[in-house]
Amino acid sequence: MNTSPTEGAGEDARIVMLDLDEARRRAAEVGVSDAAAQLSIFRLLLHQPQLAKWVHDLIMGLLWKSSFDPRLRELVIMRLGWATGSVYEWTQHWSIAVDWLGVDPDDLLAVRNWSASTRFGPAERAVLAAVDEVVADGFVSSGTWAACRAHVTADPVELIEMVSSIGTWRMVSSLLRSLDVPLEPGRDPWPPDGNAP
Repeated sequence: MNTSPTEGAGEDARIVMLDLDEARRRAAEVGVSDAAAQLSIFRLLLHQPQLAKWVHDLIMGLLWKSSFDPRLRELVIMRLGWATGSVYEWTQHWSIAVDWLGVDPDDLLAVRNWSASTRFGPAERAVLAAVDEVVADGFVSSGTWAACRAHVTADPVELIEMVSSIGTWRMVSSLLRSLDVPLEPGRDPWPPDGNAP
């Protein structure tokens, strides 16, 4: 897998992060939460405050206001982080999934090679297959869509949110890797074991 150039820190960064005070000031002006403004991704995106606001609202809406099952969403995001080699996505969402949502760490580790894992039932396998198809082909196949409808949900709202979650965090992974967003200070990469794809 291709690696990111320099992890986005210091003078070698592709785009230097805003200092924290400036990021918070810009965030407040456009309605990006203060908590988000402190994250490396937003300290970069807030160079363009309106774009940062659009990304913020999409991510936060899908994270905290979506009807799509939060455990399945986190499995989606962790699989995307692993499949696309996004250390930031994997590292941030490890914490969100385990500490905030109580997802079993062994389930998160199993997404690395989900197709060989015995941890997952039909719903997880359908969603993770959808992730891999979007990464490989840009869309969910008819067969995988049928599996998602049969085993995850037949609710059109939840299906749209499922696909939107896959598409959003696929985009976020591309942003993270292309902008070479660094981890926040004190974060160890690729928790819990440091193994990278």
